[in-house]
Amino acid sequence: MKKVGLIVNPIAGMGGKVGLKGTDGQAILAEAKRMGAEQVSPQRTVKALERLIPLKNAIELITYPQEMGEEVANQCGFNPKVIGSITQGMTSSDDTKQACKDLFKMKIDLLLFAGGDGTARDIYNSIGNEIVVLGIPTGVKMHSSVFAYNPMRAGDLAMIYLQGKVKELKEAEVMDIDEEAFRKGFVSAKLYGYLRVPFGRRYIQGLKAGSPPTEKYSQEAIAQKIIDDMEDDCFYIIGPGTTTRTIMEKLNLDFTLLGVDLLHRKKLIEEDLNEKKLLEHIKGKKAKLVITPIGGQGFLFGRGNQQLSPNVIKEVGKDNIIVIATSHKINSLNGHPFLIDSGDTELDRLLSGYVIVITGYQESVVYRVTS
Repeated sequence: MKKVGLIVNPIAGMGGKVGLKGTDGQAILAEAKRMGAEQVSPQRTVKALERLIPLKNAIELITYPQEMGEEVANQCGFNPKVIGSITQGMTSSDDTKQACKDLFKMKIDLLLFAGGDGTARDIYNSIGNEIVVLGIPTGVKMHSSVFAYNPMRAGDLAMIYLQGKVKELKEAEVMDIDEEAFRKGFVSAKLYGYLRVPFGRRYIQGLKAGSPPTEKYSQEAIAQKIIDDMEDDCFYIIGPGTTTRTIMEKLNLDFTLLGVDLLHRKKLIEEDLNEKKLLEHIKGKKAKLVITPIGGQGFLFGRGNQQLSPNVIKEVGKDNIIVIATSHKINSLNGHPFLIDSGDTELDRLLSGYVIVITGYQESVVYRVTS
């Protein structure tokens, strides 16, 4: 019987919709809760575990108490072995590190963990690459390549690995950034090490890649196209990224590189909005959303822009989403599709298919989108 370890970081991703760009540290967690942030990690973990239900009598699931794994395991019909102890409602990175060490002693065959880059870093710092792991993406940033594309694919990959159908293991990068600098608009990413993951290109996300300085001309051409096409009776939500930033620069407006800004009549209404403020501004009004995929990964929604929640996307409407990307960014995906992991399965299906991507002033391509 295979032994599967499960660690859930219950606070991972809470800072996304409220615009805090992460939840590292007790002070930021307290601010997220004050702003009405809700847990997202448990329900996303459930989506992964549901794919493993056919194996529940063939595997031994070992986890930590209550919100760190026990609750979601019980919800999915497993009878987990619960080890360790926590203070309910007060978990921290120290609990994640201790859980790793305890599960390592149990000689598990696979460690499933739900969280973001900070969680991956805690796991690496605790046990290195001594065991095979797989990340269920529930955080905000997720630059690392240890995560599946979405929770369902995490469950699918775990299942075929436990059945012996995946033979290849990959050393995947563990990346994390300075969240304080990130909130100020600076990305300072660092490689901390590697974790061994079951590898399947259809399942595992790539490493995030930034735009090279040589992209500036293409970005300016795209920005001018967006500006020239702007309608006076429409609000424009400008998503994060260096490609979208160029729009704000050409309009001589303040902006948040890693946040979400709102324009009307080519003027800044408000910058760095969270989900709640976006909905307050655009409810019942005409709005368009300008986004760019994450370089190297291809995500349109679900990585670093959780302020653009399913509720915001539905309010804007599929036909009012404008995707922009340089040809270099598209080519860097090597033919792999754009990805969506909004947290709403039905919405992800609705947005799948094909999308027109503006790649220059009078240039565009049609590109595939999948969940």
